[in-house]
Amino acid sequence: MREEFDRKPGLNPAAWKYGVRWIDGPLQRQPHQIFVVDAGHAWHMDGPSATPVASTPDLAEIYQLDLWLNPHGFLKAARLPGANPRATWRWELGEMGRDGPEVAPEKVTVVSITVNGKFRVDATINKEHLLQRIHTWVADPVLGDMNYEHEFTNDSYVDVGNSIRFPTGWHSHQGWDDNYGALAQSAGHNAFGGTLKNVRPNHCPDAVAAPDSVRRTTFETRVDTRTLADGVYLLGGGTHHSVAVEFRDFIAVFEAPLSEDRSLAVIEAIVRLIPGKPIRWLINSHQHFDHIGGLRAYVHIGATIVTHITNSDFYTRDVVNYAPRTVKPDMVSLWPPTELSEGYYYETIRENFVISDGRRNLNVYYVHPLQHVEGMLMAHLPGEGLLFEADLANTHQDAAARATADQRSLYNAVQRLKLNVSQIVPVHGAPMPWRDFAKIQ
Repeated sequence: MREEFDRKPGLNPAAWKYGVRWIDGPLQRQPHQIFVVDAGHAWHMDGPSATPVASTPDLAEIYQLDLWLNPHGFLKAARLPGANPRATWRWELGEMGRDGPEVAPEKVTVVSITVNGKFRVDATINKEHLLQRIHTWVADPVLGDMNYEHEFTNDSYVDVGNSIRFPTGWHSHQGWDDNYGALAQSAGHNAFGGTLKNVRPNHCPDAVAAPDSVRRTTFETRVDTRTLADGVYLLGGGTHHSVAVEFRDFIAVFEAPLSEDRSLAVIEAIVRLIPGKPIRWLINSHQHFDHIGGLRAYVHIGATIVTHITNSDFYTRDVVNYAPRTVKPDMVSLWPPTELSEGYYYETIRENFVISDGRRNLNVYYVHPLQHVEGMLMAHLPGEGLLFEADLANTHQDAAARATADQRSLYNAVQRLKLNVSQIVPVHGAPMPWRDFAKIQ
């Protein structure tokens, strides 16, 4: 499958298609974007003449699934060996956003199949024998089994030849469309929607085959260790870093990004660096999905999450819970710790918090105001002059000619609190001397 579209550059990473898996990395630079999947390989191109860049295996799996999440794809998938179609019926009142005001229920048929030997996909077929909704679940590091669906309106179906009809009106959700927040704090995400103006069946002008460079690409979880000070270690090697701070009887870690796989690799590296001490604290900078994918891993090993109070309801209801994770089970779902219902695993703060062993202090502060997100925390080691932060002063991309609003918020917070800072240690990019950061403020 090959998807091409135009969108405004500079607003999102080039590796991000839409909907799922906001992937950090180089920002999109060209208007025209290309995303391709060929069996188990997927890649993207930032511009029509750009070098193909391989996507991760989990994204390739979802992009392959996308092939079947349309009416004709579903009907073809239902006829494949191993699909095992099953059907049921229900009375549906309809959806205000899709169907307008409904006063009478409609009897619909729901058919479920197995796709790619793994995903349970179901389609709702209405009284006009048209597929109006196709739904499945995909694995998300933060939400677990996450709703993934496309909807089609009856009046958008058009004849594309030989009396074959195809929908031109699409709407896609990632997460439940929970308008009232009854099921989840995150309340779902409208990934895309609109009208396809030109539908041409069996029109495949370009061959789709994975380039050798994509086939050769490997995705190893690498953790590179750098000593920042005595007992202070930067755990890098990817797009997102963590920092470990050794205390007399325990360890504190700043940030648990991306996924359980990444965080377990970081935890193993910390255990080798600082053997025999528990990771007692995990400081979470903010609630964006690429910064909280490893929270459950740290809870499972007994760490207490330090986060701003505005994040507490979201984490408790949607993230760190007993909800089954069937598509990709993780540590908490396989070996549920009793602390989730009986114990203490959060320290929610409003302004500041101190982690101390009587000799070393790690001070945690709330940063405001911010354009990026509400509920942002930073951490400071006063003795070493190290400031740990995320997404406020990144060094992994081209430096801005002038300070951003969030950079000024960070700078003002340090000045207001009268912090001794010699070096900023960002989650994204290499450590930066404070004097270099201060020059552009």
